[in-house]
Amino acid sequence: MLAPDPTALSPQSRLLEAHRRLCEAYGCPIAYFHALEPLDELVSSLLSHRTRNADSARAFRQLRDGFPGWEAVRDAPVEAVQDAIAPCTWPEAKAPALQRILQLITARRGALDLDHLADMPVQQAREWLESLPGVGPKTSAAVLSFSMLRARALPVDSHHHRVAQRLGIIPGNLPVGPSHRVMEAMLPPEWDAQQVYDHHEVLMLHGQRVCHFRSPACGRCVVLDLCPTGQARMRPSRDGVTTPIDRQPNPA
Repeated sequence: MLAPDPTALSPQSRLLEAHRRLCEAYGCPIAYFHALEPLDELVSSLLSHRTRNADSARAFRQLRDGFPGWEAVRDAPVEAVQDAIAPCTWPEAKAPALQRILQLITARRGALDLDHLADMPVQQAREWLESLPGVGPKTSAAVLSFSMLRARALPVDSHHHRVAQRLGIIPGNLPVGPSHRVMEAMLPPEWDAQQVYDHHEVLMLHGQRVCHFRSPACGRCVVLDLCPTGQARMRPSRDGVTTPIDRQPNPA
């Protein structure tokens, strides 16, 4: 039965209830999908910008297979790096940007590694990473959460962001970047890194499998009664007929 007013809950309460239900639906805890060193994760995340996962993974493998180490990538002719990462989008821009970041890390650290992040508070580690050109909140959170650091940081990708907007957890006009800080502030302080990771994963999975960019499958959504957007889409028209979901405009 649909709740009469899905906006009655506060954004934080809606986030927590959505988290609970989605964890039941998708199964938590969710296993981490890989365990890379922090520097490897940074490179992987940078290559993934505006690129399909399969293509960025192939670019990352080619980069690792084509050079003996990150020092060699840093010092190679830019054309060689560009050729190695050709499967990702804009390799002509990403290659020099990647080399510049590797050079900056070397200059700041005296070595090409990010091991020092393990000894920093999460917010300080994020600020250090985001001081690198081209590294924003999604990338810094991914490095800290997805790498072997397993830190308590919340990445927000496009699927996660879309679900949060449609649920009314964050405003519809809040961009992805600033949403990281807003959504992180809503998470219970007692949650550990696994629970924060689970939160990212279940909202992302829901966006991929149910709450699609176009034609969201509201009829099989486990959080429909929490969702103002879904409620509006499912509301019968004046003639008493529910408007087909795939004929309604996308609100995100």
